[in-house]
Amino acid sequence: MTTNIAIDGPAGAGKSTIAKRIAQKLSFIYVDTGAMYRAMAVYLLRQKISAQDAAKIEEACQSADITITYEDGEQQVLLNGENVTGLLRSEEVGSMASASAPNQKVREKLTALQKKLAREADVVMDGRDIGSKVLPDAKVKIYLTASVRTRALRRCSQLEKEGVQVSLEEIEADIQKRDELDKNRENSPLIQAEDAVLVDSSEMTIDEVVETILTIYRQRECT
Repeated sequence: MTTNIAIDGPAGAGKSTIAKRIAQKLSFIYVDTGAMYRAMAVYLLRQKISAQDAAKIEEACQSADITITYEDGEQQVLLNGENVTGLLRSEEVGSMASASAPNQKVREKLTALQKKLAREADVVMDGRDIGSKVLPDAKVKIYLTASVRTRALRRCSQLEKEGVQVSLEEIEADIQKRDELDKNRENSPLIQAEDAVLVDSSEMTIDEVVETILTIYRQRECT
């Protein structure tokens, strides 16, 4: 039987960074759900389907098989057996991913593929509804959050390192808006699973968050 760890939380809480560290520490597979949506976008673009054609998107997505493997420690995303990792970061793919991700049939298809991955390997998966919808039987469920101000400060620091001048107030307002949208969207809203452990990283370093979650994992393993 495989062991799964689900990490949910709002944008900017550090879910991906933490999930990758946890997976590395435990020799689990980190499942990048966002990369899977981008791989679906590659498939839809190859089928020459318009981002506005919901009916064709719903029909075509059923024929896509997407999985994640690791080679030399690097994540590789396979689309119907083809490695498409190098195609995932283009603007065109990103736009199609944003347009197709809210589609209920796309979400159902990718949720099924994510569940399949979790049945076949020990995984750490992060997102908005992993503990509640995708991996409801996960051994460990974490709801990772941080204050809006903390998340805004982290985002500002990241952008400034990239040479981008930003307004803290604007970033904070954007995060608040995104939180509301994530919590109130019709399909797969952001929620904390009833049996998830709340971890507030506002006053914690990355290492402290990782160790906290690993401690929770070890405790669950002993029960």
